[in-house]
Amino acid sequence: MEALDFLEKEQTFTLPERYSILSEEEMRARIIEIKEAFGDRLFMPGHHYQKDEVIDFADARGDSLKLARICTAMDEAEFIVFCGVHFMAETADMLTSDHQKVILPDMRAGCSMADMADIDQTEQGWQTMQDTFGDTILPLTYVNSTAAIKSFVGKNGGATVTSSNAKKMLEWAFTQKERILFLPDQHLGRNTAFDLGLSLDEMAVWDPIGHRFEFEGEDLQDVKVILWKGHCSVHEKFNIKHIENLKKKDPEITVLVHPECTYDVVQASDMDGSTSFIIDTIENAPAGSKWAIGTEMNLVNRLIKENPDKEIVSLNPFLCPCLTMNRIDLPHLLWSLEMLEKGEVVNQIKVPEEIREHAVLALNRMLERS
Repeated sequence: MEALDFLEKEQTFTLPERYSILSEEEMRARIIEIKEAFGDRLFMPGHHYQKDEVIDFADARGDSLKLARICTAMDEAEFIVFCGVHFMAETADMLTSDHQKVILPDMRAGCSMADMADIDQTEQGWQTMQDTFGDTILPLTYVNSTAAIKSFVGKNGGATVTSSNAKKMLEWAFTQKERILFLPDQHLGRNTAFDLGLSLDEMAVWDPIGHRFEFEGEDLQDVKVILWKGHCSVHEKFNIKHIENLKKKDPEITVLVHPECTYDVVQASDMDGSTSFIIDTIENAPAGSKWAIGTEMNLVNRLIKENPDKEIVSLNPFLCPCLTMNRIDLPHLLWSLEMLEKGEVVNQIKVPEEIREHAVLALNRMLERS
């Protein structure tokens, strides 16, 4: 079941009105009280893109790979209240034990990129790819994908990847098959493949809507990487003009971007890397250094606040935070915790066993190599 279908069919709980009139101080005090009462029975992972008001309560901060690893080691936690988005909560459910319950405080916290790879479109496209290239393709999917897509990839011998390990996983994939299908973010796939030495002429984009290849080379059989036509709505908002304008104002500024940005932006930047790479680079940078960062705004603002000895700006100062990442707030977090306190589990994320089996294969193939 795709994330949007899940929201339409399964969301039966709505936020009671009283949470809209509680003060921030009241909500924070109650969250602290409930967390202390549950102790080790409750674990709250938080993705770096979450709001400060939410990340403040996270028991662990991380990117997708780090949080996936942490969740596998949290056997003592009966409840995992995941402060992130739907596909991350799905991953947590698949990697934890049956007795553990994964909860997403707001079911509207999804990912537009993940929803760009529909399982029906993927299976149809896969058949065309098989007809075109034969049994020469291994599928890889970014962890920013639905459990159904992860299951498809696992069933066909592939693995998941993160922005931290994409290069390593592509190298592994090419030891398995001649060609790679990379879902659902074309930009991460293109940037990673280029870093491995492949030319743009060796890459084609698969358009699932038009059900066709987009290819500018001479012979489609020369293609080594098939890129799904998907993208991050936040990272695609950075462009060359942003870099040119900043460099013109201050030639000493270092531009650091996430590899979900477009190929031309990554090539024009000084550095690119995963969320963890961006955080580590800034934390280890010398005092007084100047940085323009191309990634989600909540994280950029947090880096600015936590690194006052450096000059940090967003590559696009008019960029809004990720709308779906911003869905989880104090009212929804408190509500989900108070319901647990009453013995009622709301917004539980549970991946069906028929999807889980092969999706876990894809995840484990990544975790074994990371």
